[in-house]
Parts: sequence; structure tokens; C-alpha cells
Amino acid sequence: MTGKIKDVRLGISAGDINGVGIELLLKAYQYDPLFNQATPVLFADKWVLDAWIKILDITDFEYNLITSAEKAKSGMLNVLPIQGNKFELQIGQSKEESGAYALLSLQKAMEVIMNGGVQNLLTLPINKHNIQSGEFNFPGHTDYLAKQFGSEEYMMILVGDNLRVGVLTGHIPISEVSSRITKSHLEKTINVFHHSLQNDFRIRKPKIAVLGLNPHSGDQGLIGKEEQEVIEPVIRSFIDQGMLVYGPFPADGFFGSDKSGQFDGVLAMYHDQGLIPFKQVAFEDGVNYTAGLPIVRTSPDHGTAYDIAGKGTATIDSLVHAIYLNSTIYFNRLEFRELSKDPLQFTNFRREKFSIGIPNLK
Repeated sequence: MTGKIKDVRLGISAGDINGVGIELLLKAYQYDPLFNQATPVLFADKWVLDAWIKILDITDFEYNLITSAEKAKSGMLNVLPIQGNKFELQIGQSKEESGAYALLSLQKAMEVIMNGGVQNLLTLPINKHNIQSGEFNFPGHTDYLAKQFGSEEYMMILVGDNLRVGVLTGHIPISEVSSRITKSHLEKTINVFHHSLQNDFRIRKPKIAVLGLNPHSGDQGLIGKEEQEVIEPVIRSFIDQGMLVYGPFPADGFFGSDKSGQFDGVLAMYHDQGLIPFKQVAFEDGVNYTAGLPIVRTSPDHGTAYDIAGKGTATIDSLVHAIYLNSTIYFNRLEFRELSKDPLQFTNFRREKFSIGIPNLK
């Protein structure tokens, strides 16, 4: 594997600048160890940084204002202006102008990524309501990014130190979940999950648990047919291929026992089924990762947190983990490609406990 972490430029979209995103970024990049990771390039204007520095009463914080990503310097936060309309920040409030600014930052990040100016992406939290427009008609970052990259097979994975939870259906109404559980969709998602665990997380032979949809996994058809008609046949087909895919497990008993620790990844059928137990375990330091994109995209696993924005109480843990995970996956991908070129090396590829090496910043 060649290259150094500092040689990689990490694009950062600003998110809703009335929320906690910029606040956390400024707090996080006061710690030198973060600069041992990729060189950060924030897509925002000088007035945004200056306003937040004043709000937080931060002293002696220097950032590098640049005209192109290629001019970014390692060892400091680089800021690439997006020429957004200037407005007065209203911290903790959802405003139309902050939604428009979040979209402009994301669009600029995508433009620079497509031109090779930055290699990876960290997205700060958006407000999924005020960002909506004719140019953004998506339930969140994940589907927007997949559309921009033309990725048809992708998924959201929530990552903690010892838990990775993927979701089959994302931000959709509960009433639509059952209709989205099809043989084709489930097969594609398990394949994406399996490939990501190998390629992105250095797991040679991933072991995946699949949850059922209904209480007691349908109780042999008494409480729903999805398990018998779709989920079980798909799982059997993967087992027949020699893959370690198991289930369907009743979600309550699965997370209520120690079963989750026995698997490299857990596939939930819908958003809350996977995210509620995940956030109970990794609420402060969990990371949202999008598998299936040509670039590495991570995000802190929380929203705009308007209720605590600007008060100095928001913790940086999730953001710091998202930065480290981004670099880790990027270099894991490079190593996986090198190993794949040599069948003998790949055969000897050892499964290692996944660790992103977070330093103690407290």
C-alpha cells in the first residue's frame, strides 16, 4: 500500500450552519492528532467560520483560506469558499437560507470530488426538511450521493467499535417497508454488505446476521409471510454459495442477547429496527457510512441538534470517529485492491479485529 494519510484530502460539506456541525468541527480540529489523518477541506465561506469562532469564543484558531483544493495545506483546517449568500446566523433554528447554504456546500463538494480535488467526503448534519428544493428531492445524504455517483447498489451502515448495522430500507414510511422487501433488493443489499465488510473493514470471511421483519420472525407464518416467502429463501441461497449469512433472527431477542457480538454485520429490515439498538450502544461515537459509493463518505451519527447548538455542550466523539473511520476505510480499500491482485496474498489475508485507533482527546 502506498501513500500517506496526510496526502489524502478530505472534503467536508458544511451541513446546516445553524446546527452543531461547524461548532463540532472547530472544536475537533483544535486537537493536533486529527491532523495526522487526511488534510481537511471545508466547503464554506470565511464569514461562516468567523461567526462561529466568535460565538464559541475560540481564540488562536487559524485556518487556511484557499482558492482550490489543490492548495490545501496539511496540519490545518483548509476553507474553500463557496460564494454563498451571506445572512445572519440564527443558531438553533431551521431557516430556509441555511438549508440552501447546506445544499450549495454539498454541491461544491461534489464538483470538486468529481474533478479529483478531494478524494473522500465527510458530511456535516443537514436538516432534511429545509434543504429540499428542485435540486434536492431526497430523504437524506445517502440517496442524493448515490444518485450523483450513479450508484444503484448502495446502503447505509452504522458503525461502532464492535457493531456494524446495515438497513435494507432507509428513510421511508413504515407502511412501505413490507413492499420494499423483495428477493432482488435483499440479495443486492446483502451482496453490498458482504463486499463492504471485506473491502472496507478487512474481514476475509464476513459473518452476517439478517433480522426478520415481523415479531418472532413471523412465527412460522402466523404473524406475517415475509420471512417464509422472501427472507429465508434468500438466506438459503447465500448459504448454498458458501457465504456466512444467517437468520432471520427475531430483532428483540437478537439485540437482547449477546448474539450481535457474534457477527461482523447485522442487517435490519427497516430504519428504527436497526438504529434504536445501535444508538443505545454507540449513541455518542457511532458513525454513518455509505457503502457502495466510489468514494468514502462518512458522517457523524446525529442530526443538527438545534436544541444544544452554540451552547458548547455538544460532544465531538461521533465526528472524530467519522474522520478516523474515513481514513481507515480509504486505506483498507487500497490494501484490498493490492491483495486482490495477488491470489496467494489474498488467500493468506487474515481477519483482524476492526479498530480505527481513536486517541483520547479528553
